[in-house]
Amino acid sequence: MKLTRRRVLQGMSGMFAAAIFRRPPAFAGEPPSAVMTRLSIYMSEARNRVLPEEVLEKAKHHILDTFAAIISGAELPPGRAAIQFARAYGGEKVATVAASNVVCGPIEAALANGVLAHADETDDSWPSGWHPGCNVVPAALALGEQFGITGMHFVRAVTLGYDVGARMLIALRPGVFDTHKSTHSIGGVFGAAAAAGCAASLNPQEMRWLIDYTAQQSSGIAAWSRDTDHIEKGFAFGGMPARSGVTSALLVHSGWTGVNDILSGDDNFLLANTPHNDASALIDKLGERYEIVRTSIKKWTVGSPIQAPLDALETLFKQQAFEPDQVREMIVRMDPRTSVVNNREMPDVCIQHILAVMLLDKTLTFRSAHDKPRMQDAAVVRQRAKVRLDPTAGQPLLTVLLADGKRLSQDVGPVLGTEGNPMTRAQVVAKARELMTAVLGAAPAAKLIERTLDIENMKSIRELRNLVQRS
Repeated sequence: MKLTRRRVLQGMSGMFAAAIFRRPPAFAGEPPSAVMTRLSIYMSEARNRVLPEEVLEKAKHHILDTFAAIISGAELPPGRAAIQFARAYGGEKVATVAASNVVCGPIEAALANGVLAHADETDDSWPSGWHPGCNVVPAALALGEQFGITGMHFVRAVTLGYDVGARMLIALRPGVFDTHKSTHSIGGVFGAAAAAGCAASLNPQEMRWLIDYTAQQSSGIAAWSRDTDHIEKGFAFGGMPARSGVTSALLVHSGWTGVNDILSGDDNFLLANTPHNDASALIDKLGERYEIVRTSIKKWTVGSPIQAPLDALETLFKQQAFEPDQVREMIVRMDPRTSVVNNREMPDVCIQHILAVMLLDKTLTFRSAHDKPRMQDAAVVRQRAKVRLDPTAGQPLLTVLLADGKRLSQDVGPVLGTEGNPMTRAQVVAKARELMTAVLGAAPAAKLIERTLDIENMKSIRELRNLVQRS
């Protein structure tokens, strides 16, 4: 082709326009950022990193609490649906579906156990926008079984999952919390992927690709709050993140490559979710601050916002005896416009219903918290009408007005099970025993509790299969 002045100018014009309107794409071979480098190395080394004693103990509490949530979830509609799915879908017999006799592929097992773990509100809760146990533990268990890892490796994988999922949400704060996206799904998929990648013993380069494929799978919108049966919520919080995290790890483990640093450069994950992100939060105090220690274990098997009001009502019962018919009104310091537990259709996330049941029974059990037909019981409906949510600042958390004009009020400090008031080993065991005995039986439940609290000495996590399943 003859080179003319016109062609030269046209070519220069095209290059100039390209330079203005599009930067060169970030190729897979480009070197990762300092944040990605440190994060991926930390994730790869986690399987051999010695945990502080208090972190190890806390991790065992959360693993046991999640096992209890999974097993008790089998008695609820979302759990039954999860087991039915795993049984029908099949797959290679590699991984265990708890509270059943199903053994299937790791992806299907992670999904089923995740839904089981969040079949209700029994599972643990990170302080801001994430339930870690219901996705991290199923992911670590599924690939832990596939690769036959030790109990200590499993504990470290779970601990890493809590760290990575929580830090991802901190990095995206506040922007992603103001959108319609589900923070529970975002924290969940990165936590599950980190745990699965650790169980698969991925190296730093593979961890970077793991994060890449996890970013591509990150999904979920806050419409889960409109779910009336907790099935979609169980999927969005537990099953979907666990499944996707395991998928990321298996893809990379099988040899797939990807973008070296999905957290920086053009069209990166952090920028796609919020322009006001803080990538440095992903590596802040790694190995010093363990997010599993900051995560709450619930005393009551109901939604997190109901925990403190229940504690307050329990305290009032201990201070003065009063009967439901003596109560004229119960006022909770809570904004009805923003509360996720205000007049919900599901009993365990409806604060008015739960306080009415507590008022009538003087206590709350797993079964009473999930007795949906009781939401129509005339006695419960009558007491429920007495509960009012009021956001006025300065008033006590719970105020009970009696018919004789007496006013009882109660504030609570840090809720039992939170970082400021953690449950003891005995309290965690008591909760787990109550939840699991009803499904497995007393002796099998006791054996599972014993082995879980000694899980760091387990030679292979596959030893759990006979303990968590039932015929």
